[in-house]
Amino acid sequence: MRRTQKLGKMGRFEIGSYRNTFMELRFLLLTASLLQIFISISHASTELPIPPATLASQKTTPLLKPWYHQIESLWGGHLKTRGSVSYPDEESFFRALDTNPLYDASIDFRLQNILIFSSRLSFETAYEVILFGGDTWQVTNELAERYPDLFNDILIPLASLNDDRRLMDLTQTIIEDDRYVLYHRLDRFFLTFRPKWGVIRAGRQAITWGNGFLFNPMDLFNPFAPTNIERDYKVGEDMLVTQFFIDKIGDFEFLYVPRRDPMNHNVEWDQSSLAGKLHFFSGTSEFDIMVSKHYEDEVIGLGSRGYLGNTAWRLDATWTFLNGDSDTDDFLSLVANMDYSWVWWQKNLYGFIEFYYNGLGNDQLSEAYRELAIIERFARGEMFIFGRTYMSAEIQVELHPLFRMYLTAIQNLSDASGTLQPRAIWDVTANTRFTFGAFITYGEHGSEFGGFRIPQTDFIHKSSNSAFAWFTWYF
Repeated sequence: MRRTQKLGKMGRFEIGSYRNTFMELRFLLLTASLLQIFISISHASTELPIPPATLASQKTTPLLKPWYHQIESLWGGHLKTRGSVSYPDEESFFRALDTNPLYDASIDFRLQNILIFSSRLSFETAYEVILFGGDTWQVTNELAERYPDLFNDILIPLASLNDDRRLMDLTQTIIEDDRYVLYHRLDRFFLTFRPKWGVIRAGRQAITWGNGFLFNPMDLFNPFAPTNIERDYKVGEDMLVTQFFIDKIGDFEFLYVPRRDPMNHNVEWDQSSLAGKLHFFSGTSEFDIMVSKHYEDEVIGLGSRGYLGNTAWRLDATWTFLNGDSDTDDFLSLVANMDYSWVWWQKNLYGFIEFYYNGLGNDQLSEAYRELAIIERFARGEMFIFGRTYMSAEIQVELHPLFRMYLTAIQNLSDASGTLQPRAIWDVTANTRFTFGAFITYGEHGSEFGGFRIPQTDFIHKSSNSAFAWFTWYF
């Protein structure tokens, strides 16, 4: 998930809001911890001798367990270490300091808990601590000091999470210097209630609408970047989600995402989202109808999916009515894909192909770079490309039940530039996984992925080719 603001901004909280939020959070966490400790002690306590008369009475009148004995607590999480090396283009902005290979590393610890109070009520949390740094972090900071106007929400190559726009400020920087940064946050913090007619979830959570694989125009609220291959979980957003079950038809989902204006830190209507989606069935096909007020704009969407023989197909389209300060007209976005699995040479294979049209994009990259509507969506983390038409594909080969290879390709159809992402995943044990691969861009200078000149500078904007390796322990 790409976030597009410097981590240094994470430290700029309003003192009163910051203290109140974390005092409330610490109180809640302390209360939950004491409750779980009390439950554990109660379960582990030594039973006292019971008189025979009491035993006899218990045979006819069983004692009810205390309510806290009925709470179930589920724990899990992971520890992930990453290492990477990237190779900046000789004409990129890195040349102002150094275009030698850049070595980086990170450690990500995530602890998840679900408290199940009953079949209808549960509470989920996910706490994470992230340490990352290295050459890219150091060079980026030095370049930002030297060229402050160059590093904006589109160009910055190293981005990090913050809660500037979210309702709750649950992210805090612990240590930050020129070589690395350490911060922690609550990524899940929500209550779930399941009445007979549906589901209600309130708090920091994640939701996905739409049927796209790499591109997903209906996923307005917290989409993955198309080049993001880490999709174990989404970064959480503060929202209220209500789902109504409709017998023999499908379901209806309603959500509200309150957001703060990053300038004044107040919850504003023109920064928030309100949406509803009807999902229903007809034969073997499924359909979605979406209506949304997203920031200042209105968005309507239609989606469908079904089968053509042994092949699954999906089609989503949205139309956005722009109401902000932009010269751009209302626009259409569309994604269509098909996927198929088969066996070849006694190996399991799977593949998909996907077409994406972005009506807001502009194949004239210098003009796209100045378009306010595009810049705003880069800043909000919901748009990641400049052009209009793209074709993507992926193939997966299972060489062994514990070893799989992948190749993902994304191409801009207007300028013949694109990316390749070869990678492999090895399940070393039942609880450990090793992932390694590369990110490769191609195309001529002047193209989106081949690198284009930043207006009024001598620098090229181009993603660096890189290689990476991850090791993950799940518990």
